[in-house]
Amino acid sequence: MEVIIDRFEGEYAIVEIDEGHFANIPKILLQGAHEGDVIKIIIDKDSTKKRKQHITKLMNDLFED
Repeated sequence: MEVIIDRFEGEYAIVEIDEGHFANIPKILLQGAHEGDVIKIIIDKDSTKKRKQHITKLMNDLFED
């Protein structure tokens, strides 16, 4: 998904999702970005899977008999 930074207000970037639809994103997540920049939002399935495996391993190690 791509969104476009419309403007900044306080601690938020107001991004255009679709024509006429907007959302707020905390500015801290967009350091160095400017009005008019295109931001790509992705769901990283591989990283999610690795993170879940890591957490499962930590839990298994913690609760070993």
